[in-house]
Amino acid sequence: MQGDGTPMSRRGRQAEGEAGYQEIAPTGGVPVRAWIRGVPFEEEARRQLESVARLPFVHPHVAAMPDVHLGIGATVGSVIPTVGAIVPAAVGVDIGCGMVAQRTSLRAERLPDALEALRAEIEAAVPHGGGKGARVGSWDEAPEAVVRAWRALSARYERIVEGHPEVAHDRVARQLGTLGSGNHFIEVCLDEEDRVWVMLHSGSRGAGNRIGTRFIELARREMEREAVRLPDRDLAWLREGSRPFDAYVEAVGWAQDYARANRGLILAATLAALRRRLPPFELAEAAVDCHHNYVARERHFGADVYLTRKGAVSARSGELGIVPGSMGARSFIVRGRGNPQSFHSCSHGAGRRMSRSEARRRFTLEDHRRATRGVECRKDRAVIDETPEAYKPIDAVMRAQRDLVDVVHELRQVVCVKG
Repeated sequence: MQGDGTPMSRRGRQAEGEAGYQEIAPTGGVPVRAWIRGVPFEEEARRQLESVARLPFVHPHVAAMPDVHLGIGATVGSVIPTVGAIVPAAVGVDIGCGMVAQRTSLRAERLPDALEALRAEIEAAVPHGGGKGARVGSWDEAPEAVVRAWRALSARYERIVEGHPEVAHDRVARQLGTLGSGNHFIEVCLDEEDRVWVMLHSGSRGAGNRIGTRFIELARREMEREAVRLPDRDLAWLREGSRPFDAYVEAVGWAQDYARANRGLILAATLAALRRRLPPFELAEAAVDCHHNYVARERHFGADVYLTRKGAVSARSGELGIVPGSMGARSFIVRGRGNPQSFHSCSHGAGRRMSRSEARRRFTLEDHRRATRGVECRKDRAVIDETPEAYKPIDAVMRAQRDLVDVVHELRQVVCVKG
């Protein structure tokens, strides 16, 4: 529901034939079609999008989602179709990062009045943060479910490491089923009918970071070898058919599979934690699971392309996705409308409106506590950079993409575990 009580999917829908995007026409590049009406849009992000649009293999335009903001190499919230090449830095280092959400049969009245013990139970069940140790960052002794999942992934990983020893990570097995840090989170939410959901955000952890970092460097070396002059060294690419390209496709595909397995394990551990603290419940419908940092082979505008979604979600007609807000803001389960101009994509969240360092300078602990009132979560200085005011208003983001998705469920957080 919106502030006026009207479901977003029924209010203000784009008129038939009316473009929901603004077109940017960079000199010497393909157009950028940006769904940015009514949302903040940095000049630095515009320039970065224009640089991507000038790459010689982009076809036929670049799309920018309403959560768009400055990123490393390519802009966060961008969708980049390429023919015959991939830009590893556009995919980034949190390869396969994404969301999963599961509705349960529980209702709000079955939750305890005080939720601190439930948050503590989830934190004890899922290692989180960037450090080492049994309950911080990675497992000391992984549970059997994690061991089984790693067995299914390990042979491919060993083959990748054999060809590129630099991607080896000594905690790759022990980080499977763990949350990570930064903007990764686990939430217990209530929907518009007060039904309880579990929703979480995580990716490929240290292994994906090593893969991304290694192939970004290889792409830069390829550009030096070919004497290609780049407007930004992070826009270095790998050509289809080259050995580094083939190795990257294999490695990035593995990292995306690792990320999806990681989310599944975290979801299972979180649901088990809820079962220990809450009345018995069943799972309702299948979980919604979507990457929002990845590359996939797709067909758009008559060409087979490598489609990089850097901070964007696939939104094909009828496809379910997740658009999370920030701590204390609402989130949305959405159904794609299959808009071809966005390459069947939508935003991956609210999108930052300021850097982490700026958020730390600008906001106080009292600001953060006020913004997260009613949510059982961390309210300390270490998470100030994740406070809701550091992000764009989620309602504005959703209005800007109403020709990309319809809202199915609206979720509000009651518990948030941050890495």
